[in-house]
Amino acid sequence: MGDPDSIKRGDEVSDGKYLGLPTFVESLRAAGKKVALVGVKSVAILFDRHNDWTYVRIRAKPLTIFAAAPLAPSAREEMINVLGPILDDPGANSMQRNHFATRALTEFFWRDSVPDFSLLWLSEPDLAEHNFAPGSPEAIAAIKAVDDDLAMVLSALEKKKVRDSTDIFVVSDHGFSTIRRSIDVVALLNKAGFRAAKEFSDKPNPGDILVAGNGGSVLFYVRDHDRKITQRLVDWLEKSDFVGMLFTRDKIGGTVSLDQIQIDTPDGADVVMAFRSSEEKNQFGVAGMIDADWNRKAGEGTHATLSRFDVNNTFVAAGPDFRRGSEAWEPTGNIDIAPTILAIFGTNASKSMDGRRLDNGMDGRSEGQRIGGRTLDVEYGTWRARLEITSFSGSSYIEAEKPLPKNSK
Repeated sequence: MGDPDSIKRGDEVSDGKYLGLPTFVESLRAAGKKVALVGVKSVAILFDRHNDWTYVRIRAKPLTIFAAAPLAPSAREEMINVLGPILDDPGANSMQRNHFATRALTEFFWRDSVPDFSLLWLSEPDLAEHNFAPGSPEAIAAIKAVDDDLAMVLSALEKKKVRDSTDIFVVSDHGFSTIRRSIDVVALLNKAGFRAAKEFSDKPNPGDILVAGNGGSVLFYVRDHDRKITQRLVDWLEKSDFVGMLFTRDKIGGTVSLDQIQIDTPDGADVVMAFRSSEEKNQFGVAGMIDADWNRKAGEGTHATLSRFDVNNTFVAAGPDFRRGSEAWEPTGNIDIAPTILAIFGTNASKSMDGRRLDNGMDGRSEGQRIGGRTLDVEYGTWRARLEITSFSGSSYIEAEKPLPKNSK
């Protein structure tokens, strides 16, 4: 992701005001709430971009392996005295680092009292499922290790006598599939007569295509938004045997426009492709196989297609503000976490913030009403698929892609 130094103050202007919307953690701090943030991946730093962070990373990789805030230099030394050295040795495994991060939260940040809000971002089972595939012995061991870390958190809340008064969210940021084929789209494009690259050392020529791989999806940026090249690119992709769904900046036959799935931005891609998926089982008997980009080899794991195995994820909420033993079937997404947490604290979410408060799972809240939906079908050769967008309580949710039989209606 790059050096966290460039993130920490990167969106602050000269008069001290923030550019763009504050994160929900920044909103909580602005409301006077005490927060504690600990993670083992760089993304943790983005929750509060203006706090006093400490971070450690393996120098050979732009990957933060420990980050915590608020943690001034003196407090960092105090933490090391309590817990021992931060695990920055490349030989240390991710489970050890996650365990250290969990101890940092529960034994150091919670040593006097539990703050109003705490975040613990762990790197497993993400890394194990990427490197060894879902269902692998390594992935199962990683899930067990994270479960042990969660038990440590719950035990610490019990000891502080605040478990019954604390809301807990257990969330994954995506699901996982196993790679059936690793496809070098750039090589195939150049073989087909396009001028495509994963990066350009010099200024690209008109019509050149920058190709950004994202695991189960690929983004194509056409220089000057050349319409003829974009149309030719779409025609070529539609004839391939690996495309699951295509999205385009400008509406092109056989594709779904970017604005229909809310990713249409001024600097966005001209074409976004989700790879094809299937219900096949991998070498460990776990269902969910996809084609994917060139960054990982067949047999490993990745995500970012529209397969149900990628789109559906873990989302558990428990505590005094939620109904016990309730399973909500209404559309829900991680984007709903921020407004829900702000509502629990009695802090109003910005009108520009996406997502909704999870009234359908909270005590004392009324149920939302489903207000509609859309169905988008695509057909590429023998491949047919359907994408459903449902609306609930004012928010829209993109459901998993549904492959369809060739002759289905």
